[in-house]
Amino acid sequence: MQTEFPFTLPRGYLDEHGNLHREGTMRLATAYDEIQPMKDPRVQSNPAYLAVIVLARVITRLGGLDTINPRIIENLFSADMAYLQDFYRRINDTGTSRLIVTCPHCNNEFEVETEGEV
Repeated sequence: MQTEFPFTLPRGYLDEHGNLHREGTMRLATAYDEIQPMKDPRVQSNPAYLAVIVLARVITRLGGLDTINPRIIENLFSADMAYLQDFYRRINDTGTSRLIVTCPHCNNEFEVETEGEV
């Protein structure tokens, strides 16, 4: 069973030294990953902050960064945040990063591997 999935951010995280980090890995979430952040005061005062904490927990690698924490997730470009939320839903709902697409010419459906990019 695959539990970690590679991704490539559309824009990338720009660190304080000007380095761009786009390639990363996300693991499947556990129940604890979704339950534990509910105790965090930032989530209690702003439920939307839950996504920030959960993503910081399940992203295991992002470029050359040593650690992933909520501050890094807070500083992502909005396109990257939206991408990661969709990627999280996809791998945790289906267990794969593949998408089902429809050919615009013949209307046949087939799966494509996103290889981290949509």
